[in-house]
This record gives sequence, structure tokens and C-alpha cells, in this order.
Amino acid sequence: MPDAPENRWRWKGGRPRLTSLATVMSEEERVSLGELKTLLLAMEEAQRKLWANRRHAVLLILQGLDASGKDSLIRELSEGLDPAGFHAWSFGKPSPEEAAHDFLWRIVRRLPAKGEVAFFNRSHYEALLAERFLPDAPKSTAFWSARARLIREWEQHLSDSGTRIIKVWLHTSEEEQRSRLLKRLDEPRKRWKFDPSDIATFKQRSSYLKAMEEAIRDTHCVEAPWHLIPNDDKGLARRAVAQLLVSALEQLAPAYPAFDEKVTEEYRRLLRKG
Repeated sequence: MPDAPENRWRWKGGRPRLTSLATVMSEEERVSLGELKTLLLAMEEAQRKLWANRRHAVLLILQGLDASGKDSLIRELSEGLDPAGFHAWSFGKPSPEEAAHDFLWRIVRRLPAKGEVAFFNRSHYEALLAERFLPDAPKSTAFWSARARLIREWEQHLSDSGTRIIKVWLHTSEEEQRSRLLKRLDEPRKRWKFDPSDIATFKQRSSYLKAMEEAIRDTHCVEAPWHLIPNDDKGLARRAVAQLLVSALEQLAPAYPAFDEKVTEEYRRLLRKG
């Protein structure tokens, strides 16, 4: 039998080597993916059960290099979610107010309540990644190790409190990333997304991947594991993430809340009288 979705893409331990990690899915992996339309329908039903039970929350964290398709993934997958219990948040450069607080302050405010699903386009992991390349960033390895430890312990606390955390790294090859960045320049409808910092980040690709390797190694845990998804084909990557979501939702809320049949029948009797 094929691996369950949560196991197929889950990092298996050791030191992740992103430079040697596949960015294209194998034929076996492709076959194992369900159709997106079917997955969205399953997601819709599973989310309704999560919302009805109000016992757990689901947080999807999407990390990836520039042009990895996080925005379009969120747009497509959100079609299978009821807005009443769904939110999506994007975390860019901290505002002056956010920068004046602890790095988790802006994240905590956006966490899903029980019964809700939230997508994070980038996240608190920017405090381990993007911030590491700022001119005034601390040089001490101990500083970043301590920050990673805090994130790991905080995520374990969230898990203990009822939030299922799904962390995804969308792994894109250098050539595919280059092609997508060029499309941002070449296509008028995408040009608005281009930022000069995209070039700076692209030049630092190797250093950024090394920092991500450390982040995965230092924050991966049973309660909040990392999933490394080949991302050169956006459509396949979306289906893989959809599978992860459906699997988590169905585990957390396999059925609607139970009702007392005697009480229900009494309500029926009262309504029929009218």
C-alpha cells in the first residue's frame, strides 16, 4: 500500500540536503495523487465536520523561495473551504509596530481558533530565514539555535492545545525559479508581483537553502513535522498539499457531533405540531 499523505512527504530525519532533494515527482508519486476536484470536495466536507465539532484547529504553514507559488496554491485550495471557518494570512517585512514586539507577536494574533483552518503564506519562520540576511542580523550561531528551539517548543505547545500544524516547504529547482521570476518581468499581469529584493534573494539562493536546512532540522518534531514537496509542477504540488489537509481534517473530525436521539425526536415532534 502507498504511504499515507502525511508520511509520503514528511522529512525522515538526519540533515536535510535541499540541494540534492528532488524538485520533480516520481511517476509513483504522481499516480498516488488524487484529482484536485475530488480532493477539494473531500476538504469541504471534512472542514464542515471540524467546524461543527470545534475541538481542534488546523494551521498550514507554507514556506518556499520567491515565485514558489504560495499565493496561487492558497487561492486554489481555498475553493474547498468555507470562509466562515477559514482565514489566510501573508507575512512580509514586519511593520514598525510588529518590529517593536517579539517576533511571534504578529503570528499569535493570526492563529486559528478551534474549528478553524488557517493558511500562513510565510510565517514565523521568516524570523529564522529572511531576518538572518539583514545587514544588522546577529552573527552568533547560538542566537539562531535559541530562536529555533523557542519555535519548536511553542509549536509543541500549540499542538498540545489542539492545533494541528502542517508545515510545508515547496521545493523549486533553480531553473524553475529563474523561469518564474522572468515571467513576472515578461507578463504585465504578473509584473506587479516583482520586487527588486527577488533578485537579491535569488543570488543568495544557496545561503537561503542552507538556512532552511537548519530550520527544518532544528524545528522538526512529531507534533509539527516538516513536509518537503517537489514543486517544479505547481499542479502536482497543490494536490499534494490538498492531500495533507484532507488527511489531517479527517483524522481530527471523522464525524459530525453526536446528538441525543430522544431529544432530537422531541424537537421533531414539536416542530411537526406547528
